[in-house]
Order: sequence, then structure tokens, then C-alpha cells
Amino acid sequence: MPKLLQINVSANWGSHGRIAEQIGLLAMQRGWEVFMAYGRQNGGSALNTIHIGGKGSVAWHGVESLLLDNQGLASRIDTKMLVRQIKEIQPDIIHLHNIHGYYLNYKILFEFLKEYGKPVVWTLHDCWAFTGHCTHFEYDGCFKWKEQCHDCVNRKAYPKSLFFDRSRRNFELKKKLFSSLPNLTIVPVSEWLDRYVKQSFLGNANTVVIHNGIDVDVFSPQQHILRKGYNILGVASNWKMLKGLPDFIRLRELLPADYNITLVGLTQKEINALPDGITGICRTNNIGELVNVYCNADVLVNPTYEDNYPTINLEAQACGTPVVTYRTGGSAESITDKTGIVVECGNIEKIADAVRNICNGSTMITREECRRHAEQTHDWQNCFKKYIDLYNKLISQ
Repeated sequence: MPKLLQINVSANWGSHGRIAEQIGLLAMQRGWEVFMAYGRQNGGSALNTIHIGGKGSVAWHGVESLLLDNQGLASRIDTKMLVRQIKEIQPDIIHLHNIHGYYLNYKILFEFLKEYGKPVVWTLHDCWAFTGHCTHFEYDGCFKWKEQCHDCVNRKAYPKSLFFDRSRRNFELKKKLFSSLPNLTIVPVSEWLDRYVKQSFLGNANTVVIHNGIDVDVFSPQQHILRKGYNILGVASNWKMLKGLPDFIRLRELLPADYNITLVGLTQKEINALPDGITGICRTNNIGELVNVYCNADVLVNPTYEDNYPTINLEAQACGTPVVTYRTGGSAESITDKTGIVVECGNIEKIADAVRNICNGSTMITREECRRHAEQTHDWQNCFKKYIDLYNKLISQ
């Protein structure tokens, strides 16, 4: 029985954790023994789990990152313990997801992976792997990573560093370590990210684009409750500025009063600061509640300025809800002209026009077409079967 070990910041929690869980479940169905090593937040994984470190070590890693720009270079003892466990398990494939997040030492891990010699698959959910600091760079228009990161303009964003800028050192170290594995396969989850990977120091690595998928049986149409006016939805796990919260405030001013806006994932402080006409809901891990919200929306608006291949676009379409999004990252790749509208970043007037056009029926976009597209394109079993095919190909070489 072949063995698969996945490593991610979370286990069956959050979008990336659920993706790793679904890949693992599918591998188990195909006869693999699957292990899930994670740093924090276990949402009830059905896999063989390995908890890396604990709250104290995560907190100290955060301190080192904050004070020394050492993201991914703390958690030394915890990572050495993980390496010992990997040696005991002897996996045939090691599949990395998000290895940043204050829980893992990538230097220790990659030095071991080079020595171990087995195939490594690395799914990139953002751009951190080939920059000296940041997870995204397009909003700031910084492309130093193509040659050499230095004087980071994004140092105060995640992973925040208060005093030191070690983007040059971090870039060189990542380049040395991440380019050292001859058996590494990079999996960007969007064509957009794949284009940038090919322009980075990872450009010589084998790459295979595999889009994210969702459970289209769970995210499925329910009875659409007819209410007065139209229901506009926004969903995010963290409503930082670049997820478009200020854009929703402006959108509220541009739409008529009978267009009701609901935002999911806000903190109570953010809810208290909302203007009239916007309803805020705290983050929920109850999938049933989220499905109800999707199904009762007329349009999902995703005004994100930084994204890779957002699962909220997939979930909304699976529930029959059209999407309006900015032309950001891989966000536009997830919809068609029959399931949503793409507008240029920051053009809130165009967002408002798109919302009105969908709601008043002046487009060819339908809830039925959204569902059909999701079933054909976003079903997780069809999407993630490509990982199993990749595993089998790698271990047979």
C-alpha cells in the first residue's frame, strides 16, 4: 500500500485545509495510506493526523517573524520532530501545501527532503514560495522577485515584520533550498499563478496546473427564498482592505435602496462600523449556514485585489448564484460569461452596473448555467483525481 504524507498549516479547516482533506480522502479511496501533518486548527480530519508543535511554539514563531523577519525559520525543534516521524512513516509521496504560517522550519524540512529523495508535490495557494517576504505582490506592483527581492514594500503586511527587512536573505535562501529538489513537482492552482512561477527561480521545475474543487453535493441549490428587493453577498475569511470591504461601502452608495448587501466573515467590531443597508455576519464554520446564504443571494460580489483561485466563486456557482469579480489573479478563470461578469480592479461603478444587469435579467447569466458549470468544472472528485494520477505517475518513474 503506497503512503502519502501531506503537510499544511491546518487540517480540514479553512479552504486550503479542506482541499488537503479531500485530496487525502480520495487517495484513501484509491488504496493509499494517508497522513496529514498540520500546524494548528484541526476541523475534524478523517486522516491520520500529526500535530506539529503547539500553541506556544506557534506564538514564538510569530514573535521571531514579527521581530526578525524570520517567517518559516523558527519552529526548529518541532520540525526536527516532524522529520523523525516522516522517517518512521516512509511515505512514497510528500505533498506540501502552505508551509508558511508560523509552524514549520522550511530550511530543516527541505534539507531533509533533498536527502530523502522521494517525489515531492507542492501545491501553491499563493506566491510566498518565490518571494522574499510577501504572499501576493500585484496590488503593490512589485516584481523584484523576478530577479532579486530587497527593500520589501510589503514588509508590514503578512507575514508582518516590524523592524527588519530580510527579504534579500529570505529570497536567496528560498531560491537555494526550493531549487535543490530534482524530484519536485509544483502545482499552481491557477493558470495565472503558473505564469508567474515560470518567471521565478522555480521556473525550471515541473509544473502541473490543478484547479481547486469543491463538494458540489454539499454546495448545491436550495429553495431560493423570495424577498423584497435583491440580495447581494460578499464572503471572506478575513475582511482586510484588499478583500474589498471599502469597495462594498462604496457599492452601497451606488445601488438603490432595494439592493440589500450581506457580508459574511466580519468581526463584531467590523459589523458595528457598517453603514445602514449592509448586514454583517460573523465567520461561520457551519457549511449548512453558508450554503443557505449563497442560495438566497442573487449575486456574489468578490471585489478582491489579491487572490489565486478563490473557492467562494466556486461555492456560489455550485449553489446557482452568479459571480461578479475583479480581474484579479485567477479569480476570472473560475467563471464564464454565462455564470458571471469580470470587471477591472477598483472600478466600483462597473461592479454596480454588473450587479444591476444580472438582477434585472438583462444578461444571459442564469442560476441553472451556474450550477451546470460548477458540476462540470468544480467538482472536487474530478479536480483532485488529477493529484492521484500525478502521484501514481511519480512513483512509477
